Amino acid sequence: MKNKPSILLIYTGGTIGMVKDFKTGALRAFNFDQLVERIPELHLLDCSIETYSFDVPIDSSDMQPELWVQMASIIEEYYHKFDGFVILHGSDTMSYSASALSFMLENLHKPVILTGSQLPIGDLRTDAKENLITAIQIAALQENNQPVIQEVCLYFEYKLYRGNRTSKVSAELFNAFTSPNIAHLAESGVNLRINRPLLVQKAASLPLTVHKEMSRNVMILKLFPGMQQKVLEAILAISNLEGIVLETYGAGNAPTESWFLETLKEAITKGLKVINVTQCSSGSVSMGKYETSTELKQIGVISGKDITTEAAITKLMFLLAQNSITDFKTAFETPICGEMEE
Repeated sequence: MKNKPSILLIYTGGTIGMVKDFKTGALRAFNFDQLVERIPELHLLDCSIETYSFDVPIDSSDMQPELWVQMASIIEEYYHKFDGFVILHGSDTMSYSASALSFMLENLHKPVILTGSQLPIGDLRTDAKENLITAIQIAALQENNQPVIQEVCLYFEYKLYRGNRTSKVSAELFNAFTSPNIAHLAESGVNLRINRPLLVQKAASLPLTVHKEMSRNVMILKLFPGMQQKVLEAILAISNLEGIVLETYGAGNAPTESWFLETLKEAITKGLKVINVTQCSSGSVSMGKYETSTELKQIGVISGKDITTEAAITKLMFLLAQNSITDFKTAFETPICGEMEE
């Protein structure tokens, strides 16, 4: 008889792990060893569940690369003991964490699913139970003794998304996330429907490699009408700055004023990596399509294609920490784990 799939539930913090103190009315984290007591429906899942909790749960607004390393290290430590991993995480920076982990966990052959909630698990109208139960169920899905999902994903409000393709778009709706440039990987309804052609799977012979170095010498710069030359020059002159994600207009367009292009060109010549992403909620950068992006291409700006800002900044952090890269432009413009179009 086949053993039940085993799932490790990792609690980092966030609204999903909060319960209301009936005496004070304040929200506090509850002991995740008592998880099954609070959600008895978990007994109905055809898998075994163990829990791992951060010593000090954090609000996702306090997320840092060091904590991504901690999550990746937990998965590395327990990788051969469990069939899948569910990370409970605050929703505000969940897309950043999902993107970062997708790059850090090279040759992943098991599901790593991030989920959370807009309301605490003890709230009468909470979305936490559905998100948690279905995330675990998806993590436990197997065919021919192999996990169906073999990548880092994000599950929220009936949809499973590729983690590095997501953005949070609502602070209030249960449907808080979107995947602007690629369809969701699965949808939960009466039945669980998997969009199999979109799933990422790598050769089983490739071992998991966990990368634990991420550069923090990066920033995101959003263009706006009226940006001053001295502001751009001050930003690009920041000590040790290695790369920026430049949020441009439309399909990758930017001002054609000579000061703007010359300032960028000088920084790029000195080694700064500049990634062009669109500040539109969906769509792709296509440098050279319009005159206002042709010169960006000529001075060495790197195309982010249809990547999200969250995935762009974490991919930049990841690649800058790799010492073996000789052609950074090609490395960035080449998909690593489904984060951008080919």
